[in-house]
Amino acid sequence: MTNDDASAARIIDEALGFLYPAALRTAAAVGVADHLTDGPRTPSDLAKATGTDPRSLHRVLRLLATRGLFEEDAEGRFHLTETGSALRSDAPVSVRSAVLMITDRTFWLPAGEMTRCLEEGTSAFEGIFGVPFFDYFTGNAETAAIFHDGMASMSDAENQPIADAYSFPPSATVVDVGGGHGGLLQSALRNTPGLQGILYDRPHVLAGHRLDTPDLAGRWTLAEGDFFTSAPPGDIYLLKRILHDWDDTQSRTILRNCREAMAPGGRVLVIDAVIPQDNAPHQGKTLDLLMMASLVGRERTEREFKDLFAEAGLHLSRIIPTGTVLSIVEAVAATDA
Repeated sequence: MTNDDASAARIIDEALGFLYPAALRTAAAVGVADHLTDGPRTPSDLAKATGTDPRSLHRVLRLLATRGLFEEDAEGRFHLTETGSALRSDAPVSVRSAVLMITDRTFWLPAGEMTRCLEEGTSAFEGIFGVPFFDYFTGNAETAAIFHDGMASMSDAENQPIADAYSFPPSATVVDVGGGHGGLLQSALRNTPGLQGILYDRPHVLAGHRLDTPDLAGRWTLAEGDFFTSAPPGDIYLLKRILHDWDDTQSRTILRNCREAMAPGGRVLVIDAVIPQDNAPHQGKTLDLLMMASLVGRERTEREFKDLFAEAGLHLSRIIPTGTVLSIVEAVAATDA
């Protein structure tokens, strides 16, 4: 095979790569992993348990086995691997809901129409669904639940490492802005006795919060509101996977609201991917295209964070790695810098 032939074959193989996440979604949707907890089973057994066609299910699992989520043995039975066990709905850190969110049609269809982003300079979402991303959720409770459950699932593996990476002052009040179900705030409160927390989000999101546990009693409150309008008073503001959803103008508004509400000496912690300026693989570069296709935001470089903070009256003080794809980008009031 010539170099030209090898290059052509590689590109064709990469173009076919979209079928792997399609298979991954299929396995997650029918709950295959839940039926392999007690040991290997044949495709026929799994098909009966999941209400699916055995031949089609075998073909899906065969592809997923090429990347180590399942293993097919000599008897044709499929085993769940250590990696694949995270697809179980009852796994200690389950990503099943995250997979269903990431591969939902609200992300999948715009990704297939990404050329629109290049031609129009904006998200492909509205051209497909008729309204902007978050407006679509207002009239689609099922889709909204998929998103919020998926974000909570996606965050579960990140929250503890992020909380471990930052030293929170014991007497501070932490405001988790757009904090969803409160997973990160929960980890921060457990790490630092004496820390107080406010979970700030829309009412329908707060309804699913997970802070009501005996060990955190009396240390948290819920605050309903819109981060484009205001933020509750506090010392430290968490913005985890928030700014990457929005363009620079919208992100400045969110940051300014935090800046105006925070106590003297306060901090804003933007927890997002920080894109390295090199050619190395980085999940943030992939997420950036997800943001481009379905939303109006983007993942940012260190320089872009600095500029964004400066326009909101803040100063980037440091970037803290967390051991996850996300970093803690810490900002202080510009007058304190």
